[in-house]
Amino acid sequence: MDISALTRSLGYTFNNHDLLRLALTHRSAGSANNERLEYLGDSVLNFIIAAELFERCPDLHEGDLSRMRAHLVKGERLFELASHLKLGDVLQLGTGELKSGGHHRASILADALEAILGAIYSDGGYEACKRVVLHLYQSLLDNLPQPEALKDPKTRLQEWLQSHQFPLPQYEIISTHGKQHERKFQVACMLSHIDLRLSGTGNSRRKAEQSAASKTLELLCQQNRTNKTAS
Repeated sequence: MDISALTRSLGYTFNNHDLLRLALTHRSAGSANNERLEYLGDSVLNFIIAAELFERCPDLHEGDLSRMRAHLVKGERLFELASHLKLGDVLQLGTGELKSGGHHRASILADALEAILGAIYSDGGYEACKRVVLHLYQSLLDNLPQPEALKDPKTRLQEWLQSHQFPLPQYEIISTHGKQHERKFQVACMLSHIDLRLSGTGNSRRKAEQSAASKTLELLCQQNRTNKTAS
């Protein structure tokens, strides 16, 4: 396993290379795998990012800080960082995962990155791990989004309605279809005060509700802008 390019990208040299090899070994490859290191790395990453946001954003309240942290450590973000590091090129996978394209699977790559951070913490301690995390996250931390943009559509819709003293929305499942692992949901978002009903779809009830809420909020904001222009 040629991991020299990876260690250069991380900016960290391992004292115990067995830790890095373990971090790059998926559970499909055997009982000695990266799951425990992933657990450790997840915890360390959350703390490092939380502490960095606490220092960088002194005016943000707890809720905004939590949303910002969640935005930075979610699986999608970890997958992007792992892809940039080309972790898929050095992962050790079992035969089944190799055949099914596990080297490119988002969840496997994200978990492997967390395992690597756990390995760095075990190998070099907290400060070493912090340096690597801040190195990987430098661009993201220097270009943080506005907290308002991180609120999910259901929350933003609820706050918009409350600010205008309108009743809160109701959600209703219209239909579900597809196999268990490919289930699709269609959910309606209903506003009683204007008799509005818009639907959204997703591979979970929550995602379908978010889709419906997003469409509803977009329409309300558009109508609000039109009314202001007309007056």
